[in-house]
Amino acid sequence: MAATELRLPECPAPVAAVLHRLPSFPASLALVTALNVGLAPQLPLDVSEHLRGKRFRLGVRDARVQLDFTWDGRRFKPLPRQSQVDLAITASAPDFLRLAQRAVDADMLFFDRRLSMEGDTELGLVVKNTLDALELPLLHAAWLRRGRA
Repeated sequence: MAATELRLPECPAPVAAVLHRLPSFPASLALVTALNVGLAPQLPLDVSEHLRGKRFRLGVRDARVQLDFTWDGRRFKPLPRQSQVDLAITASAPDFLRLAQRAVDADMLFFDRRLSMEGDTELGLVVKNTLDALELPLLHAAWLRRGRA
């Protein structure tokens, strides 16, 4: 493990049972806030157009949480729970964190059956290739230590 890699344990089952019962919208709002800060400014115009109006779901398997959101062409926006989405990506919280830190490859997680994508295959490839093309990790431990004396 790199010195700057954050570690996160899987969500304990009793906590997941509580999280599963909570409304998803506040957590979706927190997710899109992070995406709008870290990802939205880096989206190429062609990708932005491809994502416009699409409905996404991020499923956190161990926490039993599903977060729905969309891209309006300028920013990510939270959605209440949708009956259908264009693309659903599911993994555990630790695996999502490791992906954001670029400590693990999405293909490896996919082939190890630790990450799944369901829905529009072409959209899934656009999302994966866009995230792979970003120059910096989306989440780096050093960023969290900034401002601490």
